[in-house]
Amino acid sequence: MKAIDYLVNEHEEIILFTDRLEEECLKIMEDKLIDEKFFRAAIRYIREFADGVHHKKEEDILFKYMVESLGPAAEKLVKNGMLVEHQMARAYCMELEKSLESYLKSKDNRDLLQVITNTMSYVNLLRQHADKENKVVYPFAQKHLSNEIKDKIEIESFDLVEIEKRLMPMKEELKKIIFS
Repeated sequence: MKAIDYLVNEHEEIILFTDRLEEECLKIMEDKLIDEKFFRAAIRYIREFADGVHHKKEEDILFKYMVESLGPAAEKLVKNGMLVEHQMARAYCMELEKSLESYLKSKDNRDLLQVITNTMSYVNLLRQHADKENKVVYPFAQKHLSNEIKDKIEIESFDLVEIEKRLMPMKEELKKIIFS
């Protein structure tokens, strides 16, 4: 399925992003300084692309059809696994933003520690999450979904990718900040 190949490719980009987040945490430990511009861009990238674009395709298309079509095993895998982890990622991002704002106001080392903690919690979660999806969830879907459902997923995913293209200039701007 091309839609799943597209999701796997997005995982590769997200993993590179998590590597960059980790590098920035190491810099904080060394320098005791936060690159505010980097973290603001990273938070926006998470919300707009890792969550808003990538997770949307999974939740609104692939996972929806898996739950509807594949019974209790898929429902448990999706609802008690993948969707819970998506919510955890959103919570880490929210807490990262809070700790960043707090640090920028207070310059307190406790807030600095929370920036690192929430960032690395996000990084570790996303690395494990992408691996599970690539090695378990996507192969399960490919093996068990009917060709009719796969065709629907392809059409809906293609339509969403076409809509996403209008966001590419913003994504490229954020990537310049994040990967510079």
